[in-house]
Amino acid sequence: MEDKLDAIVEALLFAAARPVPAGQIAEVLEVDEGAVPEIVAALSRALEGRGLQVVTLAGGYQLSTCPAFAEYLRRLREPEPERLTRPALETVSIVAYRQPITRPEVDAIRGVDSSSVLTSLTEKGLVKIVGRKAAPGRPLLFETTSHFLSSFGLKSLDDLPMLDALRTAAVRQPSLEQAEIGDADTAPEQPDEAGDDEPSDSSGS
Repeated sequence: MEDKLDAIVEALLFAAARPVPAGQIAEVLEVDEGAVPEIVAALSRALEGRGLQVVTLAGGYQLSTCPAFAEYLRRLREPEPERLTRPALETVSIVAYRQPITRPEVDAIRGVDSSSVLTSLTEKGLVKIVGRKAAPGRPLLFETTSHFLSSFGLKSLDDLPMLDALRTAAVRQPSLEQAEIGDADTAPEQPDEAGDDEPSDSSGS
């Protein structure tokens, strides 16, 4: 059975909708978690030269198509991945860099009501409620999720780039400390969205 563990992991990663943590793989295989990296490495070697590869995302392992075959995949005309509107991108960026953060704090940075945008981001699984702030009214606290990391191709929050949308927010709200958002390069290309934010924008999904 031991020589089949990499094949079992391949099946697990293929069937999983999201990255699978090493601990979960170890539990399924009934092995020590410390053995998982070696098993995954064996799977990676077995996949060399083929159309799939193992990648590490959001603290787990996932099967991904090899970048070399991206053009062939595009020819399949698969539906485009879900796109975020400019307000949604701006909001999730602020949450990512300032988390945990409350909705009023997001509003103060953006200068508009972010209720509907945060609701939409929560429904998409990109942000989540993690508790309440010890402040008047005990507002809800928001953080990004592992789905956010995998959606943006990040291994962890340490890999966060500088998003254009967050830079825009910083210009609007000087109190957004530059030390917190850094001077990193701009993020991976995002689709342009026409139009300015509206206070009651309900399309921020």
